[in-house]
Amino acid sequence: MTPQVTEPPVTEHGGGVWSIKVPIPDNPLGFTLVHLLDTDAGPVLVDTGWDDPASWDTLVAGLAACGVAVADVHGVVITHHHPDHHGLSGQVRDASGAWLAMHDADASVVRRTRSNPPDRWYAYLVDKLTAAGAPADHVAPLLRARDEGRPRTLPGLAPALPDRSITPGELLALPGRRLRAIWTPGHTPGHVCLHLEEEHPAGLRGNGRLFSGDHLLPGISPHIGLYEDPESETVTDPLGDYLDSLERVARLDPAEILPAHQRAFTDAPARVHELLAHHEERLTGLLALLAEPLTPWQIAARMEWNRPWDEIPYGSRTIAVSEAEAHVRRLVKLGRAEAVPGSDPVTFVAV
Repeated sequence: MTPQVTEPPVTEHGGGVWSIKVPIPDNPLGFTLVHLLDTDAGPVLVDTGWDDPASWDTLVAGLAACGVAVADVHGVVITHHHPDHHGLSGQVRDASGAWLAMHDADASVVRRTRSNPPDRWYAYLVDKLTAAGAPADHVAPLLRARDEGRPRTLPGLAPALPDRSITPGELLALPGRRLRAIWTPGHTPGHVCLHLEEEHPAGLRGNGRLFSGDHLLPGISPHIGLYEDPESETVTDPLGDYLDSLERVARLDPAEILPAHQRAFTDAPARVHELLAHHEERLTGLLALLAEPLTPWQIAARMEWNRPWDEIPYGSRTIAVSEAEAHVRRLVKLGRAEAVPGSDPVTFVAV
């Protein structure tokens, strides 16, 4: 029997740009699209994928299919710090000597993640979830992990430190290319999109191409939760940041969007319009729920998700509560909701 040969999952986009589907283990997203950009100084990666042996092997095979060895990589530009984007960055740097570049706001998250022991993060999550009204059975596993000194087994707890800063609005130092950083906070505080200010190789109408990371995806909305900082009391507004960033990207009107998940697509203004409408619909629905005082946990349990609340896995419920609270904060900032004085755990109500 002739052995079956599996081709590396690589797509050539023209003009010295390729994408490689790097798998994310046990995740419905399936893969991260790691982009390879040819420059006069050598190949540069936009993101690297999840830190997993199978993901690493796929990245190496994908680069080889593009005629590139890992040792050839000149630099890595990181759209944001999440482990499905930044996870393999340190391994790429070790194999090639490449520089790593990231926005300072996400670099701060990386430094904070590395400096805080796991039990500090568990304690922080316990405090946040308790304040949000989470029931005792949801908090209990985190308390056990905190008290037992659970080892560093979660992904992303030892991310690589970047050695270059991405400055919003400026061209990156990539000889032979015009790649401009666009700060697009919301999904993370330091998320960046990267605008390739060059004529589209297929002549599509619009202004160049946009590596959009998780900011702008063709078929799903990225998670917009709270910016987590155990040391800060600042009340941030991630959803407000995200909506403002969406409009900034729409004004660029790129000919093509090269996201980090799903597939390449066109018509950024139309997709932005859909996402703005989606979040306005969620805010309107949330206002209706807040006819009575509710905790963030109660809000999340009543919001519409891609499955019923009782079918949402444990970890995803924690993420859902964070997203619910981000939407509540937006309503509070707009003067359409407020915290009920003296409530513990805190409840919110429409005004």
